Amino acid sequence: MEHTHEQHEHAGHEHHGRGSEHGHTGDGKVTWAAAARATLHCLTGCAIGEVLGMVIGTALGWGNVPTMILAIVLAFFFGYALTLRGILSAGVDFRTAIRVALAADTLSIAVMELIDNGVIVLWPGAMDAMLSDALFWVALAISLAVAFVVTTPVNKWMIGRGKGHAVVHQYHH
Repeated sequence: MEHTHEQHEHAGHEHHGRGSEHGHTGDGKVTWAAAARATLHCLTGCAIGEVLGMVIGTALGWGNVPTMILAIVLAFFFGYALTLRGILSAGVDFRTAIRVALAADTLSIAVMELIDNGVIVLWPGAMDAMLSDALFWVALAISLAVAFVVTTPVNKWMIGRGKGHAVVHQYHH
């Protein structure tokens, strides 16, 4: 018997007995907590990539633009990698896992990176701050916090439409 996505979600919630733990309120709406968890997952990968990219770029004596490009590439890499790890551990084949990770995280990571890097670029002196400067770490922390606040509603909207991390959750049942 073939099930629709909605039937699968509903059946999964009955099986676990606690549908709200996956972010659905039972009336088709998505909780802010579920959106925040998805955004925090994205933020973790982005933060790892951002910091690593800035450390590598600084250590190699690169300028601001190549360092920022490396940080963004690594943010996407680690964001996707964290999602892939979870999907692959559910027994999904690599090709399907890649497609799910791309579908689940691309918009979320893109919004997060746009906001995060936008704050850094606009913050006076942040682009020239060194890793040893408090300004670097303060600007980075605030830029990631702003990105989290802006990206959470994006993730809530995507999950509510069966996109983003809603796609990932069907592999965790």
